[in-house]
Amino acid sequence: MSKYLFTSESVTKGHPDKICDQISDAVLDAMLEQDPQSRVACETTCTTGQVMVMGEITSKAQIDIPALVRKTVCDLGYDSDLKGFNGNTCAVLIALDKQSPDIAMGVDKSFELKNFQNENYYLNGAGDQGMMFGYACNETKELMPLPISLAHKLAVKLTEVRENGTLPYLYPDGKTQVTVEYDDGKPLKVTAVVVSSQHNADISLDTLRKDIIENVIKSTIPENLLSDDTVYYVNPTGRFVVGGPHGDSGVTGRKIIVDTYGGYARHGGGAFSGKDPTKVDRSAAYASRWVAKNIVASGLADKCEVQLAYAIGVATPVSVMVDTFKTGIKSDEEISEIIAKVFDLRPSAIIEKLDLRKPIYKSLAAYGHMGREDLNVSWEKLDMVDKIKKYL
Repeated sequence: MSKYLFTSESVTKGHPDKICDQISDAVLDAMLEQDPQSRVACETTCTTGQVMVMGEITSKAQIDIPALVRKTVCDLGYDSDLKGFNGNTCAVLIALDKQSPDIAMGVDKSFELKNFQNENYYLNGAGDQGMMFGYACNETKELMPLPISLAHKLAVKLTEVRENGTLPYLYPDGKTQVTVEYDDGKPLKVTAVVVSSQHNADISLDTLRKDIIENVIKSTIPENLLSDDTVYYVNPTGRFVVGGPHGDSGVTGRKIIVDTYGGYARHGGGAFSGKDPTKVDRSAAYASRWVAKNIVASGLADKCEVQLAYAIGVATPVSVMVDTFKTGIKSDEEISEIIAKVFDLRPSAIIEKLDLRKPIYKSLAAYGHMGREDLNVSWEKLDMVDKIKKYL
């Protein structure tokens, strides 16, 4: 196709699934702050009047998890019964156990270390099998696809106008969606925008739609991407008073496409939130984004997708795949060889190079884990470009 439409969505930090992601990562951060070697696999679910935290944690940290859950929920804006969910009064259930010793033995000492290698980066094996994808393209400043970039910016703005009092009648739950028209792979314009926001019952739909179009959509999306033909859908059902966990249950890890590239690139299926960096679902997904972004920033390709795959307990990736979608100045095979020379993609090396044992994760649990230059995360840095250019 020469012309086509592509759509991506985002959600606000008050969305039920994102509440769960942020609680899981708040627990992870609290554990890492006291014990950087913590092993955490923390899942959360929420529904009307209730939050449940479950999973496996092995750590020296001592955390008041119910208090942490309540603070997280209240900080997200759910601090009143009027909003349908109240962190001060909701039930908090805890069901946590230690990490399985069968998993721990593969993480503690890799297959290579036990058999034929004796080197620090072989110390830890991958925490599970699986494949992870990273992607970058030159459509935006942060080298992310334009649809997901705009959808995240709208979701951030929707929260901002609620919290700063510009639109005080909004409540925390909300969703955004952006459709972009492409021509020969290049973004041309935004053809449709969808914004749905929870609100109090007193505001009229006409006022809400006018306010969101002016204060959220048009103040966020660049004017040159909008046209008279752009269609705006604001609360298209006509009412969104019942929201948050009262309107829909939430689960950790149910927004993995929002967390990554908005469907523009492939996804291995593993969620991020609540997992310490020995889980390659998280650390290798960050590493593959880091590799892809540096490849594009170096000028090797306009688009780059990197797949990493691991076996549980084994440090060395079982495969590294590169696809530049015929935009590379070298072949994908040659770029794969460059990656092998420049990047060490064993879990221990990733954790050390990207400094992943710090309590940095709760702030990532809404508005995407990739393209987050606002948070100065290590996998968004272009620190390998010069090394890559030596092979051009």
